[in-house]
Amino acid sequence: MAVLELTSLEKSLGLRTGHKYSAQGDRDTIPVLQSNDGASLVGLATIAAHLVKQAKKEQLLGSSAEEKAVVHQWLEYRVTRLDRPSSKEEIRLMLKDLNQYLEDKVFFVGIHFTLADILMYYGLHPIIADLSIQEKEKYENISRWFCHIQHYPGIRQHLPAVVFIKNRLYTNVH
Repeated sequence: MAVLELTSLEKSLGLRTGHKYSAQGDRDTIPVLQSNDGASLVGLATIAAHLVKQAKKEQLLGSSAEEKAVVHQWLEYRVTRLDRPSSKEEIRLMLKDLNQYLEDKVFFVGIHFTLADILMYYGLHPIIADLSIQEKEKYENISRWFCHIQHYPGIRQHLPAVVFIKNRLYTNVH
C-alpha cells in the first residue's frame, strides 16, 4: 500500500515517476526507495519528505519551525497509529480524537495544506470508505476535511471517490 501511495505522491508533486521502490519488514509494510547513487531511504515519512524536497515544494513540509514540527508529528502519527492493525474500537476512538482535533481546523496543520494532509488522507481512505453515511455524519469534521482533500487536484488519483451525502433524503415533515 505504501509503495502505491508514494507513486501517487510523486505524480501529485509533478515528479516523473521512475523511482525504484521495494518493501521490507514483517508483511513487507515498510517502503524502501533505492536511489541512483546506491543509497536507500527507508520509511514512508522519510521517503515522502525526500520527494517533496526533490520536487522543490518545501512549503508542504511547513513554513515555520513550529509548522514543520506539527507536520512531522502527523507523519509520525500516520506511521505509528494509523498504519497499525487496529480493532474496530481503536479505530472508533482514533476517529473520535481526529474529529475533535479537526473541529477548528481546515487542515491538519492549521490553514495550510501540507504533506500531513496528503499522507493522512491516503491512510484514512480505506477507513472512511468503509463507514456508513450515518457514521460519516457522526465524524463531521473528519468528513469535511476528507471530502475537501479528495477534491484537491492530483491527490485522489487511483483511489475511488468517497461519497458524502449532505442533503437529507427524508424529513419528518409530512
